[in-house]
Amino acid sequence: MAKNDFLKRLSANEVLASDGATGTNLQKVGLPVGASAEVWVLENPESIEALNRSFIQAGSDILLTCTFGATRMRLAASNLADQFEAINRQAVAITRSAVNGREVLVAGSIGPLGHMLAPLGLVTVEDAEADFREQAALLCEEGVDLIVIETQFDLNEAAAAVRGVRSIDSNIPLVCSFSFDRGAHTMMGVKPQEMAEVIGALDVDVLGINCGRSLDDNLVALTQLHAATEKPLWFKPNAGLPEVDADGQATYSVTPQQMGALVPDWINAGAQVVGGCCGTSPEHLSQIAKGIQA
Repeated sequence: MAKNDFLKRLSANEVLASDGATGTNLQKVGLPVGASAEVWVLENPESIEALNRSFIQAGSDILLTCTFGATRMRLAASNLADQFEAINRQAVAITRSAVNGREVLVAGSIGPLGHMLAPLGLVTVEDAEADFREQAALLCEEGVDLIVIETQFDLNEAAAAVRGVRSIDSNIPLVCSFSFDRGAHTMMGVKPQEMAEVIGALDVDVLGINCGRSLDDNLVALTQLHAATEKPLWFKPNAGLPEVDADGQATYSVTPQQMGALVPDWINAGAQVVGGCCGTSPEHLSQIAKGIQA
């Protein structure tokens, strides 16, 4: 599928199904709690590819690569900085293998750096932009169909990520998605309207919301974002709020049927790409895909 097909389909008002969670699903098959999913890109690629195939079978039109935490800076926290290039290249190859010629788009995932930017932290805007640029270069070289800058909370960091991507490829479809993890705003106080004003003014094709808090809170944020922008919207909420069980595993009480039943509300609120974040299993995604098709 050609890269520009993503934007053409959105322009035709088509609603697409993204995928579900990576980390919480891999934990179900043995990824240690707290471990970076990127460890398994090299050590257990079969489990990542199997998850990708499960999402395809459930109805995903778009799969995100297992590179959310694969900037060099973020990998350094897991002592994986020396594997930076191998992880990013292999992650794209894993997802491409799962797609295996199907009409499913591969989205290169870029998450936050895991460090505060100056003046609140030690990372300069210039260093952040360089780190994002370096990851974007590998993802684009490996042929991803679009880039998704996700789970953002800081306008400066998100803008640095956008500039980093655009300095590598000015044409690749680009999504920028924020996590409104405080309900009405992000941990840095950013509201949907502010995100639309600042990030929407940049060279971004799609604005989005992912992760966050409850489904009710995320719907409010989606409604506010839709009212503040004319850009297409990406929406991947958590399967509700997590609860930690006796084994330290996060569990999510929202059932696949409950999540699927909410899809019409999300589409009515402006979402054109719909999937799920933490706690969203292939079973959840199947119901979401059915909700899109209804």
